[in-house]
Amino acid sequence: MNALLLAAAFLAPAADESKPTKTELLWPEGAPGALGETDKDKPKLDFYLPPKDKRNATAVVVVPGGGYGGLALDHEGKQIAKWLTDRGVAAFVLHYRLGPRYRHPVPLQDAQRAVRLVRSRAREFAIDAEKVGIWGFSAGGHLASTVCTKFDAGKKDADDPVERASSRPDFAVLCYPVIRMDKPHGHAGSRKNLLGDKPDDKLVKSLCNDTQVTKETPPTFLFHTKEDKVVPVENSELYHAALKKAGVETKLVIYDKGAHGVGLGGKDPTLSKWPGQLEEWLRERKVLPEKK
Repeated sequence: MNALLLAAAFLAPAADESKPTKTELLWPEGAPGALGETDKDKPKLDFYLPPKDKRNATAVVVVPGGGYGGLALDHEGKQIAKWLTDRGVAAFVLHYRLGPRYRHPVPLQDAQRAVRLVRSRAREFAIDAEKVGIWGFSAGGHLASTVCTKFDAGKKDADDPVERASSRPDFAVLCYPVIRMDKPHGHAGSRKNLLGDKPDDKLVKSLCNDTQVTKETPPTFLFHTKEDKVVPVENSELYHAALKKAGVETKLVIYDKGAHGVGLGGKDPTLSKWPGQLEEWLRERKVLPEKK
C-alpha cells in the first residue's frame, strides 16, 4: 500500500504556479461607482502566496499595464507574481476597472483599495504591514505612481477595517511607466482611456506625476529602455529627477535596446539582467533578506 501511495504521489500533477492561490473582490458588496454587474465592473485581486515557512514578510501589489483599456496579465502579472513568490514575497495582481467605461479617479480608488486590503490583513497573510510595495508597468506604472503621490492615512473611524488602513505603499517599482499625461512625452491612448477626449487642463496637470512628488513619496526603482517608442524614456527620467529633488531614495536603470512592454526581459541576454538589479536594490533596502 505504501508503495502504491508513493507512486500515486510521484505521478500526481504538480500545482499550477501560474494560477493564483485565490481571487477576491476588492469590495465584496459591490465597488463604489460600479456601472453594472459584469466582471469588468468588479475590481479584484489575484493572490499568489508562497508557503508560510518561505515568506519573508514582504508583499507587493502588482499593477499590469494595458493603456488603461486592457490588462497585460501574463508578462506584467502572472510572471511578476512568480518572480516575487520565488523570492518569498506575497504577490497580489490587481484587476482594476478600465476605460473608456471607467475614468479617473476610479482606477486610483481600486489601486488604493488594493494596498489598504493587503495592509489591513497583514497578520492573515503573514507579512509586515510596513513592507507593502507596489509594482506597476506602463499605464499600470502611471496608476502605481498616482498611488505613490496621492495617498492617505486611512479613515480611523471607518466601519470597514480595510478603509482604516493607509494607502501609501512602502516602496515602488515602476517599469517603463507613463508619468506624463501631456505632450510631448505622454501616452495618448492612456490619457484618452483615463480622462476622455477633452479633459480639463488642471486635471491633466494633476496627473503628470513627476509634478506631484513630495518627500513622502515612497522609495522607487525605475526601469526603462531608450528604444521605447510607446512611452518615451523621459517619463522615467522626469520622475527620477523629481524624486531626487525631493530627497526620496530612488534608482533608475536604463537600457539602450528594448521595445516597450518587455516585462522581465524574457530570453534577451541583456534585458533579462535588469531584474537582478531590482533584486539587489530590494535587498539593500531590507525589503528582501540578504542572501545567505
